[in-house]
Amino acid sequence: MSTRKNDPENLEKQYQDVGNLNARILLHQRSSANPYGWQRWVFDHFQLPDGAHVLEVGCGPGNLWLENLDRLPPSWQITLVDFSPGMLAQAQANLSDLRAFDYQVVNANNPPVPFETCSFDAVIANHMIYHLSNKEGFFSEIRRIIKSAGVFYASTNGFNHLLEITDLLQRFNPNLNRERYIDSFTLENGQEQLAGWFNEVTLERYEDELNVTDAGLLADYILSGLVDLDEEDQDALRNFILGALRPAGGSFHITKDGGMFMAK
Repeated sequence: MSTRKNDPENLEKQYQDVGNLNARILLHQRSSANPYGWQRWVFDHFQLPDGAHVLEVGCGPGNLWLENLDRLPPSWQITLVDFSPGMLAQAQANLSDLRAFDYQVVNANNPPVPFETCSFDAVIANHMIYHLSNKEGFFSEIRRIIKSAGVFYASTNGFNHLLEITDLLQRFNPNLNRERYIDSFTLENGQEQLAGWFNEVTLERYEDELNVTDAGLLADYILSGLVDLDEEDQDALRNFILGALRPAGGSFHITKDGGMFMAK
């Protein structure tokens, strides 16, 4: 029984396609208390000029744009990059018939990135910086490719994010020490990291929580990559989660602690 490690080999396995990510997204879609979705909230913060050049690093399947197509300015020129060819292919499949995007496989953990200096009005990193081992190199490259009046939008989670899941796993097996890989870039320490590269850094928090009534959804979320269990232990975990929901009246509360930095 092992926990997820934030190493390149495991990340490649985790994000080779959308299967694991979709399992995690589904729990949030069906259990979030805030009816105003995350991707809409993120887009609300973009204040960009006509004809803006926009880069999203770690675009995944392109959900940010798919969920905001109805208000996407036609003059924006948008480049989507991801280290995973499978993720990028899914983004292209989701978006290519809807409007023009540029797509490129780029590993942000291995700078330099293949873009000209001062070429973007905005760079977006949506819940991906905590995966990087070379954050200093990444921030340096973002500072290089963004225009002097541009904005870097960097979303992440806080220390309290999904703490109830960590507690649940500890009760399931006290020897299971799930790695808190997100702790390398959080709402609590991200501002200090960004301040070394940007003159002005502000933070906005997204208010939400999960109220989970489907034990299967929660089990699928955990087994999508939070822990690596054999088949017998997977069945045991599913039964344990069912038992945890019963005394809670069929609803299991989970803290969400997310937000976004805007750096200029």
